[in-house]
Amino acid sequence: MLLFFIVGLLVHFVFFASIFDIYFTSPLVHGMAPQFTPLPPPARRLVLIVADGLRADALYEFDEKGNPRAPFIRNIIMHEGSWGISHTRVPTESRPGHVALIAGFYEDVSAVAKGWKENPVEFDSLLNQSKYTWSWGSPDILSMFAKGASGNHVFTHSYDADSEDFGAKDVTKLDTWVFDNIKEFFHAARNNQSLFSKLNEEKVVFFLHLLGIDTNGHAHRPTSREYKDNIKLVDEGVKEIVSLLKDFYGNDEKTAFLFTSDHGMTDWGSHGAGHPSETFTPFVAWGAGIKYPQKVSDQQFNDVLLKGWKLESWKRQDINQADVAPLMASLIGVPFPLNSVGILPVNYLNNTDAFKAESMYTNAKQILEQFKVKMTQKKEVTLPFLFTPFKLLSDSKQLDILRKARSYIKQENYDEAVFLCMELIHLSLEGLTYYHTYDRFFLGINVLLGFVGWASYASLLIIKSHSSLTRGVSKEVKKPSHLLLCSFVTIGILMAFFLLIQACPWTYYVYCLLPVPIWYAVLREYQVIQDLVTSLLTFPSRHFVGYLLALALGIEVLVLSFFYRYMLTAGLIVFAGWPFTTQLWTRAKHLTELDFLLFALAVFPLMPVVGRKPDIFLVMGAGLLVLLLSLFVVTSLIKTKDSFVNDKLLLHLLQMLSTVLSMWAVYSTHNSLLKKQGLPLINQVVSWIILASSFVVPLLSPRNLLERLFSILVSSMSAYLLLSRGYEALFPLVLSCLMFVWIHMEQETLQQSDVSCKQKVTSIHFSYNTDITQFRQLCLDDIRRAFFLVFFLVTAFFGTGNIASINSFDLASVYCFLTVFSPFMMGALMLWKIFIPFVLVMCAFEAVQLTTQLSSKSLFLMVLVISDIMALHFFFLVKDYGSWLDIGTSISHYVIVMCMTIVLVFLNGLAQLLTTKKLRLHGQPKSHLI
Repeated sequence: MLLFFIVGLLVHFVFFASIFDIYFTSPLVHGMAPQFTPLPPPARRLVLIVADGLRADALYEFDEKGNPRAPFIRNIIMHEGSWGISHTRVPTESRPGHVALIAGFYEDVSAVAKGWKENPVEFDSLLNQSKYTWSWGSPDILSMFAKGASGNHVFTHSYDADSEDFGAKDVTKLDTWVFDNIKEFFHAARNNQSLFSKLNEEKVVFFLHLLGIDTNGHAHRPTSREYKDNIKLVDEGVKEIVSLLKDFYGNDEKTAFLFTSDHGMTDWGSHGAGHPSETFTPFVAWGAGIKYPQKVSDQQFNDVLLKGWKLESWKRQDINQADVAPLMASLIGVPFPLNSVGILPVNYLNNTDAFKAESMYTNAKQILEQFKVKMTQKKEVTLPFLFTPFKLLSDSKQLDILRKARSYIKQENYDEAVFLCMELIHLSLEGLTYYHTYDRFFLGINVLLGFVGWASYASLLIIKSHSSLTRGVSKEVKKPSHLLLCSFVTIGILMAFFLLIQACPWTYYVYCLLPVPIWYAVLREYQVIQDLVTSLLTFPSRHFVGYLLALALGIEVLVLSFFYRYMLTAGLIVFAGWPFTTQLWTRAKHLTELDFLLFALAVFPLMPVVGRKPDIFLVMGAGLLVLLLSLFVVTSLIKTKDSFVNDKLLLHLLQMLSTVLSMWAVYSTHNSLLKKQGLPLINQVVSWIILASSFVVPLLSPRNLLERLFSILVSSMSAYLLLSRGYEALFPLVLSCLMFVWIHMEQETLQQSDVSCKQKVTSIHFSYNTDITQFRQLCLDDIRRAFFLVFFLVTAFFGTGNIASINSFDLASVYCFLTVFSPFMMGALMLWKIFIPFVLVMCAFEAVQLTTQLSSKSLFLMVLVISDIMALHFFFLVKDYGSWLDIGTSISHYVIVMCMTIVLVFLNGLAQLLTTKKLRLHGQPKSHLI
């Protein structure tokens, strides 16, 4: 069985990793020749200003007094340049946003997952193609484009990472630091001849990364005074920098300016998903080579976020975020970034028609180069008779379009040339997608075969080892034939040879060869399959078929709950009627409590997922309820005549103190941040001590089932309160109370069956060395128990939020621990917040297994099958079309279910540790009861 679990874990890791090879592979190719426009560019230098986290509507709208929030930028729109909306893609995060702006392609999720700090450049970018680049801003962003750039021509000036403090009194200093350092830089350049000559070269880029707006948005929300005042500060700073550059270069009118943002932000201060407030970012361009404002008489704004700006008279020209890179390359005359998939927005260019046509021709050739390299790479590793080329863009059609476009340019028929180049670009992009997803169907079929095979084998193992369904049907045990083994070995050798001659990556071998041993293991159990079929035909069971139909319906409800959280509410209400389908409704002692708690828990999935406003009083209320429960337990202990009552009282008082300190830390930190006094050190120290002690204190409690579970609840709640911002603080408390009632109900259910159950719940103790002789065979009711566990785990997933969406993560929930930006530490804390309800459910399930005398292995196998069936649903529901939000959500659902299966092993081990391990203080008497 140990070998089975190890193999099962490895198999699920393979299934989990497969989705990244199928959908999350890098789109980058290498080996293209650089392409640039032969005509002289309009600008000698370019200034790229990125206001991190700036929403389009926040910049363009008017303030409460009716004045423009950014008067300088609005003046540019009306008198000097062009404007529009830059549409971003998900994930709307800083790294992929800047890569799209400066490199011109949308970075794959696997690259985003590599981290944020000290990332080497693995792609070409505008900064790499420039003659010189000077950049100022956050070290996380600047290092992405500086490290790995060819030569020594990208210079960075960044502040210390500790300056990115969400709890700081004034985070606008992140932007004023950039503006002040640029002023000092140009002042010093006047007295430095070497630097002065470099600054007067052609193809120079200045990159300003302004992080203050994003930091204020996270800390105070985009509707706050701090966020809006920061926009005014940036507007004034940009005005000063423009004036400084004009003075330094003597108004030579050879400087192009671009002002934009990497992503927006929701009203509740998050970003990462596909809400319009996150994907609509401002784009304003002016200076050398940029078209002047164009007056229009009638311009309709259909976007809800874009009304009331009073810009209807000035032509709005929207672009995709990746289009910014080719625009910048065209303005200063550098080769287009090699990996760019952006399309040059010619409507922004103030130049001759010949220059526009030549630039579009260069853009088309640059993207076509990527297509040709991608096609060659795929053709080289595919057998000739199996290779299917992209038919819409054959070699002859490529040459024909290029020849016609060049001919139109020579004939000065520039509009036709631009049209042909656009057609070639779109066909090349389609072809890139075609070859990028060339192996997707083949890999998907192999993963599907492995999935179905594994679920079948696990089901057969349950029937064979943990049930009596096939007993007495066939007494003769037949060994698998050698022909079966030889057949599967032959299949494996042929598959490996097929992959070898195509030079496939090693991961392909894993995905394609894994189904071979799995299906061999399934067919080896043909005797079990035969016995099962015979048993069902000989002894038909309406109950068995009914349970299977109910299970199938329940799994569909779970799958739907990933899309519609209210399905969990419906499921919990149905659960309230479960006792009435059995004899429990006449004898159960806790029926009223069960229904009350189920209805209470059913409220949470109906609450808003994101956009929650902080409500510290609800957090305080949850803490008070925990204290009241602890007080009730303490009073009950005082009335008992337990010889260890003093030790137990001391432990409960210690946990009550921990709860009080958590409430104080949350309240104090909230007030301190409101007053912009930062995170007090004492609050930070207390929070970390409480978090660390929450793992240890339960191990000091007695191993009595109810006492240990209550101790785990109180310690977990102390940590959870520190990570809560509102109503979610009540969720683990209600969930745990339901778990207590569930334990009692399951034992009462067992007492109604034929299985003898002598012990009461109050007298059962957790034990590390469980007597396996007390385990029994599976019965039909155990299918329901396994399903209940999966349902409660999914409820823990989506009870207070949708963890498939990045928007559900609120950075403010970790402010009791740290406010300085640290993505990995913050991510770890938020993950632990998610895990706490899981741990409570798993600990309760340990108790259910103990009270119902059921082997954890058999129940775990059933849970494994249920989760694998759900994963198979999401594998079919994964899509690579539609909006980027739909694609990302469909993949994240699959990843969540696969993680649930893998993490379940870890959670089961953690639950066993918390329930069975006992720490003894120095001098404490030993007792098997504690």
